[in-house]
Amino acid sequence: MFDVAIIGAGITGCSIARELSRYKLSIVLVDKSYDVCNGSSKANSAIVHGGYDPKPSTLMAKFNVEGNRVIEGLCRELSVPFKRIGALIVAFDDADLKTLEMLLKRGIENGVPELKILTAQETIDIDPNINKNIKGALFSGTTGIVSPYELTIALAENAAVNEVKINLNTEVLNIEKKDGIFELFTNKGEISTKTVVNAAGVFADRINNLVSNDRFEIKPRKGQYMILNRSTGNLVKHVIFQCPSQKGKGILVTPTVYGNTLIGPDSEQIFDKEDVSTDKNALEFIQRTASKSVENIPFNKTIKTFAGLRAESDRKDFIVEEAPDCLGFFNAAGIKSPGLTSAPALALYMACMILNKLPAQKKNNFINHRESPLLRYKNESEKERALSSSDSYKKIICRCEQITEGEILDAISREPLATTRDGVKRRARAGMGTCQGNHCGQLIRSILGNSK
Repeated sequence: MFDVAIIGAGITGCSIARELSRYKLSIVLVDKSYDVCNGSSKANSAIVHGGYDPKPSTLMAKFNVEGNRVIEGLCRELSVPFKRIGALIVAFDDADLKTLEMLLKRGIENGVPELKILTAQETIDIDPNINKNIKGALFSGTTGIVSPYELTIALAENAAVNEVKINLNTEVLNIEKKDGIFELFTNKGEISTKTVVNAAGVFADRINNLVSNDRFEIKPRKGQYMILNRSTGNLVKHVIFQCPSQKGKGILVTPTVYGNTLIGPDSEQIFDKEDVSTDKNALEFIQRTASKSVENIPFNKTIKTFAGLRAESDRKDFIVEEAPDCLGFFNAAGIKSPGLTSAPALALYMACMILNKLPAQKKNNFINHRESPLLRYKNESEKERALSSSDSYKKIICRCEQITEGEILDAISREPLATTRDGVKRRARAGMGTCQGNHCGQLIRSILGNSK
C-alpha cells in the first residue's frame, strides 16, 4: 500500500515525486515507457521562459513566474546545466510592435522582472546576427536555457535516493476506487494507493476519464526541431523568438547549454499521441521561418532533427486540481509550454494539496543534492578522486563529446537504470555529438551488456 502513486515520469511527474520525497510518505512513480523522460520532456525547446506570455491570473502565469525564480537553484542542487541568457522577441512590422507592447504589459502584470522594449539598433547591437530588417524587440532578461532531459533524470535519481519507488514498463490500464483506496490495474499487476497523481502528459485525459466524469480532452500538437553542431554556438547570444500566435511561441533560434544551436518548433495539430515523426516539408518551413529572424544560419551543420508533442487541453490552462467527483485523485494535466519552467512551482503546489489530504512530517534525512556523472561538472577534488578511482575515467568512449567509460558507468549505475543507448545518451551525452553515436554506439552497447 502506497500513500501516493504518480502516473507519468516526465518533468512534471518527476518534479512532484522529488518534492513529495521530502516527507514521510510511501511513493511510487510509474510510467509505461522503459525509461523516465521518454515523452515530451525530452523533446522540447529547453527554454526557461520569463513569464511575459501567459495570460494573467492563469496557473500558467503563476507557475511560470515562480518556476523561473527557483529553477536555477534547483539546477545547482542537482548538478544540471542552466544558463540565464535572456530572450529577444523580435518585431518585423508595426503589428508586431503592438504585440510587444501587449507582452510587456502582460509581463508586468504577471510580475516578470527585467523586461524592456529595444529599438532595432539596440537589438542588433546585442545580437549582431539578427535580421537587420527588424523593427525592434522585447528583451526578457530572466529567460534561460536548460537541459530538460538531464533535469528530469536528475529529479528522478534524487527522488529514488529519497526512497521513491520507480516502476518503469508499467502501463496503467484501469483504476478503481473502493473504501477510499485506489487500485491501479497495470500490465504488471495491481498497485494499491491512498492517492493518485495523474501526470501522464498527452495521455492524461485517458487516465482522468477512467475515474472522473469531470472530463477533459487533450489533443497533441506536434513540433519539429533541428539541432546544429557546436561550431554554431556563437550564432546567437540570446533566445530569439518571433511574436507568438494562437499556435504557440513560434519558431525560435537559441543556443543550448552545450553550445549547439536549436531551431524550431513548428506547430501541427495531430491525432496520434505517439507520432513523433519528422518530415521534409515541415523542416523546410522551419528553415525559411527561422531565417526571417537570424541571418546566414548554417543549416548544412544540422546533426539531428526530432519532434515532440505538446499536451493541448480543451481548458486552455494547466489542469492542476483534485477531481471534484473522485477525491484523492489529483490531475497535473494539460502541461504544455511553459511546463518545463513551471515544474518546480507546480510540484510544490501539488505537494501542498497532497499534504492537506495526507498530513506528513518532513524527513530529517532528506538528501537535496545530486552529483552529475560528468567530469566537467565536478570540482577539482571530485575530478581527481574519480580519475584516481578507476582507469575507466581515462578511456574515451565518445570522441565528439569527450565522454569516458567511467562517466558512462557512473551514469548507468543509478536508479532509475539506463537500459538503452538513448538512456545513456541522455544521462552521459555519449552519442550527442556530430556523429550521433556512429562511432561510439557499439562501445556503448557493449558497456550496457557487460553491466547487466
